[in-house]
Amino acid sequence: MVVTEFLMQWGPGGHGPHGGPWWPIGLFFLLLVVVLVVTAGWSAVRARPRRTSAAERAKEILAERYARGEIGSEEYRERLGGLG
Repeated sequence: MVVTEFLMQWGPGGHGPHGGPWWPIGLFFLLLVVVLVVTAGWSAVRARPRRTSAAERAKEILAERYARGEIGSEEYRERLGGLG
């Protein structure tokens, strides 16, 4: 009963209480809210830091120090070999 009354007033051909077909505007805003929620969720998932093991992080730090010139190539290879 309630659904029938809603469709008669707001459905296709209905004019709503203000004399116009407002259901497309309501549908647009509903879709807009869904898109915003999905986008926010997607951003939150992508922004989550990735989990790396201690050995992987140590190799990254070693590579960064080598790239900055803090250690030489021999020391880099020696320490990299010690990490696994």
